[in-house]
Amino acid sequence: MVIDPQHIIPRNQHRVSKTDISANALKVLNRLNSAGFQAYLVGGSVRDLLLHKAPKDFDVATNATPSQIRALFRNARIIGRRFKLAHIIYGRDIIEVATFRGEEIEAADQRTNVRGMLIRDNVFGTFEQDAWRRDFTINSLYYNIQDGSIVDFTGGVLDINERLIRIIGEPIKRYQEDPVRMLRAIRFSAKLNFNIATETASPMLQLNTLITHISGSRLFDEITKLYQCGASEVAHNLLIQYKLFPILFTQTYALFDSDYPVHQLLLIIIRSTDRRILENKPVTPAFLFAVFLWFPLRAKTKQLKADGLPALAALEKAMSEVIAEQNRVITVPKRYTQIMREMWIMQYRLPKRTGNRAFQMLQHPRFRAAYDLLIMRAEAGDEDTTLADWWTTFQAQDVTEQMRMVQDVSQRTEGVIR
Repeated sequence: MVIDPQHIIPRNQHRVSKTDISANALKVLNRLNSAGFQAYLVGGSVRDLLLHKAPKDFDVATNATPSQIRALFRNARIIGRRFKLAHIIYGRDIIEVATFRGEEIEAADQRTNVRGMLIRDNVFGTFEQDAWRRDFTINSLYYNIQDGSIVDFTGGVLDINERLIRIIGEPIKRYQEDPVRMLRAIRFSAKLNFNIATETASPMLQLNTLITHISGSRLFDEITKLYQCGASEVAHNLLIQYKLFPILFTQTYALFDSDYPVHQLLLIIIRSTDRRILENKPVTPAFLFAVFLWFPLRAKTKQLKADGLPALAALEKAMSEVIAEQNRVITVPKRYTQIMREMWIMQYRLPKRTGNRAFQMLQHPRFRAAYDLLIMRAEAGDEDTTLADWWTTFQAQDVTEQMRMVQDVSQRTEGVIR
């Protein structure tokens, strides 16, 4: 294929080097090229290399079909339903290889579903068609390892230089095809510190309700990425600006103007998550969702108790109802909701420190997460700082001092204060 020179940025006009590319990605590219196929490094890895960032993943685009890729690589696994991809597996390193996508066939009875989303079947296509089928210009760049050039059909290099997130094609149509692109625009804007181009941003307020038509499991993945991008405070504010947060977290948003310190707690968890990402510390979606849904849980528990349910029964029912309501939009996997339940229950147990309770809680596998939530609640004004300070001190003491602290609590609980 002959590429128009105007779309080619030669090696001497950019700083991307093969030395910055994963050795396994180079193996894949070289083998495909040697077999007579076109193959390019594509997407976020090229974008990040231009921004002097270390890419997390290296993806490849090629004119080889999935079956041809599998014939070349014994370590290839074909995945996907509507559009098949190949994963080339090197231990823990996976190189994703996608066949060029083409223009999708439009049929009068297939353009939209009842929810207003465009429904199309992905088909294989040419190199240039593949570029125009990608989401944003900055993710539509191709690196050619044979001559070190970058191929740019959509103006992505210019947008990188101008620090702009610009959707490819007609924005309303592209959001109707896949509403998740709104979340991706926000995540890239926050993560890269780029502005969202006006024509890309303006339809979001009109089309934001389409986000509820995406599967809950996919939204969970996207929201997790967004709040773990390292710049989640900016992303969070953009979700609110474009009125996506009220749709994604309806129960939490409903309490924004309540007496609960919702904003304070959200800001604390968001900033804490950003710090942990910056420090390469582990973060878990369970903790994030436990915090985001804490005040809806408190409000629901209070309501059920007022309706006559005993405290424990009210808490148990509230946990189930709050999680079920959230799962109507974002499906939180059970492996995380179980952790959330344990964290929440411990918030009601942490004040009860008499007898062996404090020692038992200290050995609980979720104690650290529950303690961290307690600290954040105290900082937000939702819990007495005295309780948080007690647990901070208790953990640092030897057994003798811990027993003395528990005895002191027991005596004060009984109304006998030394």
